Formats: sequence, structure tokens, C-alpha cells
Amino acid sequence: MCHVTAELQKDGMGLRACLLGLLALIITGKCSYSPEPDQQWTVPPGWVSLGRADPEEDLSLTFALRQQNLERLSELVQAVSDPASPRYGKYLSLEDVAELVQPSPLTRHTVQKWLMAAGAWNCHSVTTQDFLTCSLSIRQAELLLSGAEFHRYVGGPTDTYVLRSPHPYQLPQALAPHVDFVGGLHRFPPISSLKQRPEPQVAGTVGLHLGVTPSVVRQRYNLTAQDVGSGTTNNSQACAQFLEQYFHEADLTEFMRLFGRSFAHQTSVARVVGKQGRGRAGIEASLDVEYLMSAGANISTWVYSSPGRHEAQEPFLQWLLLLSNESALPQVHTVSYGDDEDSLSSAYIQRVNSEFMKAASRGLTLLFASGDSGAGCWSVSGRHRFRPSFPASSPYVTTVGGTSFQKPFFVTNEIVDYISGGGFSNVFPQPSYQEEAVAQFLSSSPHLPPSSYFNASGRAYPDVAALSDGYWVVSNRVPIPWISGTSASTPVFGGLLSLVNEHRILNGRPPLGFLNPRLYQQRGAGLFDVTHGCHASCLNEEVQGEGFCAGPGWDPVTGWGTPNFPALLKALLNP
Repeated sequence: MCHVTAELQKDGMGLRACLLGLLALIITGKCSYSPEPDQQWTVPPGWVSLGRADPEEDLSLTFALRQQNLERLSELVQAVSDPASPRYGKYLSLEDVAELVQPSPLTRHTVQKWLMAAGAWNCHSVTTQDFLTCSLSIRQAELLLSGAEFHRYVGGPTDTYVLRSPHPYQLPQALAPHVDFVGGLHRFPPISSLKQRPEPQVAGTVGLHLGVTPSVVRQRYNLTAQDVGSGTTNNSQACAQFLEQYFHEADLTEFMRLFGRSFAHQTSVARVVGKQGRGRAGIEASLDVEYLMSAGANISTWVYSSPGRHEAQEPFLQWLLLLSNESALPQVHTVSYGDDEDSLSSAYIQRVNSEFMKAASRGLTLLFASGDSGAGCWSVSGRHRFRPSFPASSPYVTTVGGTSFQKPFFVTNEIVDYISGGGFSNVFPQPSYQEEAVAQFLSSSPHLPPSSYFNASGRAYPDVAALSDGYWVVSNRVPIPWISGTSASTPVFGGLLSLVNEHRILNGRPPLGFLNPRLYQQRGAGLFDVTHGCHASCLNEEVQGEGFCAGPGWDPVTGWGTPNFPALLKALLNP
């Protein structure tokens, strides 16, 4: 017998007897299952194994408990995010979300008893009760998770150390209805793809600017000196950092001294959630903070620092846990993070998507970078396909692509930045809010790649874009030019949405929340339509290095386009 049915309760045995029956099966361990059979176990490039870890070493693992009422949660997200709905803007509190999605008592008790029986006593939960993070020894973890074998790895730009298992793990079959996955075994932190490109060459003229700075961003997107936060509202914004990426307050001060003289701004972060390391500042982290705080100028800014405080933790997962444990959060979050969809297990990707639903129901605006690999490239059995990125492909986040100036040294119209990530998910079906826009693109684009390269019925991204090429960043007190990537466009767009929220709050309106339903209904109102350029993809004879190309309206390279702040404010201010 490999399962226990609900009939136990119907027969009057009650929850206690049901648990005893389940525990009997769990302890015997005769039946097991793999929660993540499709998770990649190969070590990604840039990481090296240092061998088996000490069995007595401490480990931190996160157990994702099965949630309830996800269909109802999805309905509520649609209701609070659709301007045509009577519930628009009436967001749920964290306590409301917890009451809706928290695991059943049977799930919570079953998992807790299993962990306690294995000696995992040091566990803590979150407000929504759907995660348990436990500290235990590697010896205990390998006994608990059949097949797991923990090794130490080193990699990344700062020689980060992590503990991971190169082999799949299994759980007792009786836990199948109760545990989505266990975090801290397989997924390696992604390495930033930010690039420092060579200085563009323009012959015969002196340019109007020598790279993208806050004043260039504000000029292009039509912000005046008065387009800053008032300092009187309960408005805030946040960015998240992973993989030993830190910012330094001294860098922010120097950046604003050099580039922030023309507008009111803050020179310090209001709150750091998590641990700020003492290492050198990272260009990624410096960029995120500096451009979020200069685009969303004079608005209180939080930084979520999840460097992997324990070697076994998955930093992105830890960020999600923080969101599930704080009742008062910034209204806008920007994240320059992504993995290839195909590198993640179905259980993990679906559960993370549910976490985005939770955030959307609470009125949080989550913006993710679309990635810096164009359409991407993935060879399956010798056949090329485009390679979507996640979380960019989630239907519950707003994804930001990248553009360049048509003339590099002039504040001109924008064209596609060839690195701008975009395409169609192989996991998530196309949400209803974008069906019309995507159909229009597919029927009218003269440059579509072969249909075998992408899933035309999948969630299409990005949704919007901003400049992603040639930024100046101050990191470790040194001004660094020509930094490029959608990691730059994402905090810029996020900062402008924070300014919109400022006006909405001052006018007695709720924050924007999950933007996509409104964005697609308004068909790009308030945005500059980017219509020229293509992004890179598989380099072979069939597609000759091009993926998708921009065109009128929405496209899977720049979305609806880049912000024209006065028009965007007008489009998003009411209701």
C-alpha cells in the first residue's frame, strides 16, 4: 500500500489516526517519489565541485508545502487588477492571502511530524504557512531526502560557495499530496549577464551625450525636475540582489553627486532587508540601486539583499519567503534575475508562479528583466529552438525588454537592443489579457522565424521596454561607462511606475498593482512604440542570427514600447 486515502477520516478515525497511518507509511519508507523529476542536475558552467561536504556540517533546506485555493487566488488577481472590475484596486492583505492559500491542517501536521521524526526540530514558517525552512546536518538531510548527496561547489564572479546535490532526491510517497519541492538541493544561483560594451564609434560629429546617465534617461522619457517623489506619501520601491551582489552607500552618494544635480533625490537607502555583505560592490547591485533611485527619484527605496546567507539556500527562493512574511511592503519591486525555463523543474516553476499570484493579489508590481540573450537558443535532439527565460515568462509579472538609441550619442528615437530577451513560454499558456495583441503581431509581422522555433500559444514577453545600452555606473567609487543589459532597463521602468504611484496615492487612488491587464487594455497608451530592429537568437543558416523583430504595436522584443512619462502618468492615473 503506497497511499492513505481520505476514507480514514470518514470512518471516524479523525485527523490523529489519519496522521498515524500516514506516518507509518512514511517511516517504513517503502514507497517514494521524486517531486522534481525534470530538474536539471548538471553543474552549470562556471561552477566547480570541491567534493563531498562534511556530514556533520549544518544545512538549511526549504520545504514548499502544498497550497490551497489557487484557482480562487487567480480569480481574485484578475478582479483586483482589471480596471473594468468592481474590485479593481481592492487588494488583499497578507493575512487575507494566508487564510486563502495556507496548506491544510493535514498537510502542515504531516510534514512537521515527518521532519520531527527525522530530528529536524529547528524549523520556522512564514505568515502564509506554506514554507518551512529547517536547519539540520548534512547527514540528517541525506537520510531524509533519499538519493541526495551534498557536495560543495565554488563559482560565480566572486567565488561564491554553495552546497548542492548532483543527484536527484526522493520523498516518501505519502508526502506527494503535501510537498511541492525542497529548495536548496539543485538550483545554482544565476550569474549576471551584464556587459560592458565597447564605446560606440561615431565619425564626424560631437555627440550630445557620452553614455546613458540619469539626465539622459529623464530627457528621453520627458521627466522634468518636478517629476520626483513628494516625500509626504507612504510610497516606496525596492530592488533585489542575489549571488554576493552588494551595493555601497558611498557609491550611491558619489553617483548622485556626479549625475543627480538636476533633480531632487535621496542619497541613502531607507531599508536593507537581509544581510549586506562587506565585500566589494557588484556592478549589478550598484546599477539597480542607482537607477531605481534616480528614475524613481526622492522615493523611499528598500534593497532586498539575499546573497545566500547559508550555502544551501537558494537566494531567489529566500526573497520569495521574505515577501510571504511581511505585511507592509514597497509597492514596486524590480528584479534583474532569470534562468532558462528548461533548466527548472515543473514543480518549482509552477510554485514560484503561485508566489507571484500572491504578490499580485496584494497589489504589488513586480518587474523582471527579460534577459540578455535575445530569443535564446536551445538545441533539442539536434534541432534548434528559442529558449525562453523565467521569471520573465510568468504571466503574473511585468517583463521589461531593452532598447538602444538609434544614434548612439544622441537622445533620439529608440530601436531594439539586440540582446533584449523576448519570446514565448513553453510552460505557461497565453493569458487572456494579451491574446489580441499577440494575435495581431503574429498575423502582421513580415519577419516571423520558423514556427518550429517557438510556442505561439505560450505567454509572450516582454510587456514593455526601456533603454538598456551604454549606462554609467559608480561601483567601488569608480565611474564605469558602457554597462548594458535589461538589468538597466528594469529599474528605470520601475522607478517611473513608482512616480505614477506617487500621484495615484496623492489623488486617493490605490497603487497600480499587477499592471499587465491594464497595460494591454490600454494598448500601449503612454509609451513610445519601438518599431525598428531585431534581437539575436540561434546562429544558423535558417534564421541567420535573428529572432523576432519589432513592429507597430506590441512585439516580443520591446513589448508595447518605452515610457513617455507625462503620457504614461495620464494613462495610468485614473481610476
